[in-house]
Amino acid sequence: MNNSVGNTARLLGAGLRAVLVLTVVCGVIYPLVVTGVAQAVLPGKANGSEIKDGGKVVGSELIGQRYDLPLKKGQETPEPDLKWFQPRPSNGLGSNSVNTQYKLLLSGATNLSGDSGAVTGEDGKEVCDPKATDGLCAQVKAAQDAVVKDNSTADFKVSPADVPVDAVTSSASGLDPHISPDYADLQAHRIAEKNHLDVKDVEELVDDHTDGRVLGFMGEPRVNVLKLNIALKHLVAQKG
Repeated sequence: MNNSVGNTARLLGAGLRAVLVLTVVCGVIYPLVVTGVAQAVLPGKANGSEIKDGGKVVGSELIGQRYDLPLKKGQETPEPDLKWFQPRPSNGLGSNSVNTQYKLLLSGATNLSGDSGAVTGEDGKEVCDPKATDGLCAQVKAAQDAVVKDNSTADFKVSPADVPVDAVTSSASGLDPHISPDYADLQAHRIAEKNHLDVKDVEELVDDHTDGRVLGFMGEPRVNVLKLNIALKHLVAQKG
């Protein structure tokens, strides 16, 4: 009986010591080491790739954000603030219905198929149904119309054929921080008009903030919208 109690006590003691050691090693020492190494080697990435302007954090270069006007009375969806470069559509973003204490931004895709809202044309190919009011085709058409309308100026008319794909489709996450150089250039005339700038200055701004392919061959050239709008803000202040 005494041996059984003694063995049980020794096992409990060994288990308790193992828990304490593992707690200290895995719960304290390891996180501190990993955090220390990350802060020493890659502090920017470790802190969320924050972007600062005037010493204040204004966002992350990894997460897209919108540039909208304040909601007007009776509006459910804000209008875009056209003095800023606009990001990709974010149709897939969900709404927070769980914890309504905070306005959380939920990531997500539309999950609409390529033939959503399409019909078979005379040549047997799928084409968008002009009468469709929902589905991917309707969303793309509405976005295309908005891009043409918003970016056409007195001396620059946008053709629907000139609208790039990323201007009318959202990314899988809905939080893509980048747009294509083509979409940024398409917005240059509107940006120049709204901010009383020369179009060439705006186009140079886009060129200066265009990142090339990773390692020269992976991905596509891209423009970070937040960084571009920060540069635009400073350009407007400089010219003003």
